[in-house]
Amino acid sequence: MTPFLLSDIDRAIRSSWSAMTCTPEYRDRWTRENPARDQCGVTAMLLNDLLGGELIRGEVLVDGERVDYHWWNRLGLGIEIDLTREQFGPEEKITEGIVVPRPPESEWRRLRTEYKTLRDEVMTKLARPEARVAAAS
Repeated sequence: MTPFLLSDIDRAIRSSWSAMTCTPEYRDRWTRENPARDQCGVTAMLLNDLLGGELIRGEVLVDGERVDYHWWNRLGLGIEIDLTREQFGPEEKITEGIVVPRPPESEWRRLRTEYKTLRDEVMTKLARPEARVAAAS
């Protein structure tokens, strides 16, 4: 199997985000102009599948008050990958994150459908011959 570059994974994930892959209770605020909005949980889980590492969760603060959580990934040597950081406006501040153990999929109470939708779309894109050619060049 040809290994994929992080740029291949990044491109496949970003082009797969939609209202159907974001957090259901915030689906009405997802837009094509801000496609990363509310995609962090499913994106972090999928990156964890593909690259391993740790799941990181920080708080989203507005005027010092927590309004949500934000998820991203940490790989070996402390390298952090956050494909959805750009979703936030200047009034939203992200705290330093903590490592959160990955729960087994059988225990997921939410985002299971959205995760599977994103995973299936990304894996289809990564399996296409043109993605393998891009990875090899």
